[in-house]
Amino acid sequence: MLLSIVIPAYNEAKTIHLILDRIKAVDLPNQISKEIIIVNDCSRDATEQAILSYQARNPSLNIQYRKHEVNKGKGAALHTGIREASGDFIIIQDADLEYDPEEYTILLKPILNGSADVVYGSRFIGGKPHRILFYWHSIGNKFLTNLSNMFSNLNLTDMETCYKLFKSELIKNIVLKEQRFGFEPEVTAKIARIKGLRIYEVGISYYGRTYEEGKKIGWKDGFRAIYCILKYGLFRM
Repeated sequence: MLLSIVIPAYNEAKTIHLILDRIKAVDLPNQISKEIIIVNDCSRDATEQAILSYQARNPSLNIQYRKHEVNKGKGAALHTGIREASGDFIIIQDADLEYDPEEYTILLKPILNGSADVVYGSRFIGGKPHRILFYWHSIGNKFLTNLSNMFSNLNLTDMETCYKLFKSELIKNIVLKEQRFGFEPEVTAKIARIKGLRIYEVGISYYGRTYEEGKKIGWKDGFRAIYCILKYGLFRM
């Protein structure tokens, strides 16, 4: 079996090699192999050089590199990565160091034991370490998750989490439209409509970063998320 790890990257030259080192070090259960798909969303720094250099130094690591000639947004990068993925399972991985690839095993477990079709990693449950950062971000995340749950009839605790693991044929058959940070509420709304789909949540750690350290999401993205929750919650698009 093969796990496709989709990494959208924008101006991540300083950290991309570090997250790739962590992914490389992960031993997956059941002899599952790794396919890493990096989508460079027209970075303005040395992200491309960092990726190509890492790829040259690690020829045994299955890295597929794609790039956008114009900046389209995180959602568009994910669309490209999902389309290009050839694995049995697909997981989303940010290019920074906020999420720990060692926890792929935790996310895979409900799928491998036959219980789940989709697994979300929640930063708000379990006993894993969490960096203490922004109060209003945590309130915003909980608000967006609750609003999403109202329309999807799910009881998620962390809709906005990066770590989402899908059976490949499932996510590839969903038509995704959001180009930027609306990916999370859109994909959640659309998987919630699939009859008989089994969605699980597992607790994960979170090593958040500050804006000075490169965090990109802002208050405008929060309003876009609200719009997307209402749009995809009320209408089948």
